Amino acid sequence: MKKLNVFVFKKYVVNLCIAGLLVLIGLAVYFGVTFSRSGEEVSTTQGAIYQGDTSSNKISLMINVCWGTEYLADMLQTLEEKNAKATFFVGGTWVAGNDEILLEMVEKGHEIGNHAYSHKDHDKLDRDSVKKEISTTHALIKSITAKEAVLFAPPSGAYNEQTVEVASELGYKTIMWTRDTIDWRDQDADLIYNRAVDGAKGGDLILMHPTACTRDALGRIIDTLQEQGFELVTVSENLSGLAN
Repeated sequence: MKKLNVFVFKKYVVNLCIAGLLVLIGLAVYFGVTFSRSGEEVSTTQGAIYQGDTSSNKISLMINVCWGTEYLADMLQTLEEKNAKATFFVGGTWVAGNDEILLEMVEKGHEIGNHAYSHKDHDKLDRDSVKKEISTTHALIKSITAKEAVLFAPPSGAYNEQTVEVASELGYKTIMWTRDTIDWRDQDADLIYNRAVDGAKGGDLILMHPTACTRDALGRIIDTLQEQGFELVTVSENLSGLAN
């Protein structure tokens, strides 16, 4: 009888371990964990990308632009002086009135991404509205720059599976971020700087906006990351080392 009880107990433990493993696998599938060619983990959720190539020394500044035009000239100058590239995710309503500075971004070698036409939460929009928001902005960007944008950053980071599906149908990868400077809320250059550089690692996508304090912190952020051996590249270049 004792041997039978031990056997039953061992079988119970084995079944429990198997069940736990299946739960972990299910969670991995649900949260969309994928891997790069080097075997490094790459974070995705519902198909949206949260980081680039973690096996590289590449870091990307992703600058979402729907306002703050008055600070962009200084930020572009800082990027140029420090030989750093960025990806500017631009909103359609902003694009419609800022042809010259949009062209300057392109001429200086920066990447242009799509930030939808208006700043609406895409997890609350129907499929047709999501498509219109992205496609209208795509057409505007192309009409001014002759460039085909291929990266989409959902306004406020609000998205769902439908958002990613529609973006993909339109030829876009949906991009989130690894680090958020929260510069739209916290007007503190030191705080923005610390959030951008503390614990920085290859593959990071650093979210920021054209605010006065971000402008003031940008030079220090780039200097520190470059001193640590990181290369500041566009988001597309950062993603180029990942498995498709």
